[in-house]
Amino acid sequence: MSLPPLAALRVFEAVARQMSFTHAADELGMTQAGVSYQIRILEERLGGSLFLRRPRGIELTELGRRLAGPTTDAFDLLRDTYAEPEGASALFTITTFQTFAALWLSERLGRFQSAHPELEVRLDVSDVLADFAREDFDVAIRHGAGKWPGVTVMHLFDVEFTPMISARLADRYNLREPADLLQLPLLDNEDENWINWMQAAGLSCPKMPNNLRLRLGAQLHEARSAMAGHGVALLTPRFFKAELASGLLVQPFPILARSGLAYWLAYPHGRRNRPAIRKFRAFLLDELSADAG
Repeated sequence: MSLPPLAALRVFEAVARQMSFTHAADELGMTQAGVSYQIRILEERLGGSLFLRRPRGIELTELGRRLAGPTTDAFDLLRDTYAEPEGASALFTITTFQTFAALWLSERLGRFQSAHPELEVRLDVSDVLADFAREDFDVAIRHGAGKWPGVTVMHLFDVEFTPMISARLADRYNLREPADLLQLPLLDNEDENWINWMQAAGLSCPKMPNNLRLRLGAQLHEARSAMAGHGVALLTPRFFKAELASGLLVQPFPILARSGLAYWLAYPHGRRNRPAIRKFRAFLLDELSADAG
């Protein structure tokens, strides 16, 4: 079967990405009637509807969903090929969540930009999962199982955690075994990873203390609270090497537990050959290698 008309595919990609005939028409410099005409041509060629018209907008049909991802990937590759010749100055945008940006990535991005002065690097920090089809980001660093539709992923490192406390609190309590931690206030003690760590430490059915009702929501804040002596935080050692080396934080036990999740670099399939993304992948691999050394 020969390809449908390129003009119709171009319109379909814009409508599917914007989920709006009006916005697609504005982007392409067409009238809404022209957009509707091209969609109708494509639907007739394919023998099925691509969109459902709803009172509050449009939705992709099953056929539309099946075709939208590969079509967007193909046009992403074309856009990148023609918009960013090798060596040209370009904007490179990264989105990630607060903890990873503050505790690992931001201190390293200066080295990446210095090594690639042709790139203008921008970091977006948000705990909302990025949607590449609707948001203008080149790459995302995500936390999870690594299974997201429509994207290529590269494993960075597994999620590991262990209790940490301030030196002052460590001096006050004589912590000889993991069970001794149950005497102390545990920050965010409803986090299921506390149970995971206790079990890894050999405590099969620990009774978690309920003496501190404090929910801070992110390792960045939990670490600050722990350094202030307010309790025990469950933290990722990779993120707090400087604090551990300086004594601001103490890791009472060498036991590490894992959640089964990891940190991943993610980007749309169609952008996998983009020069800036290849450079960022290589940079991350170098940083991770140095980090492990």
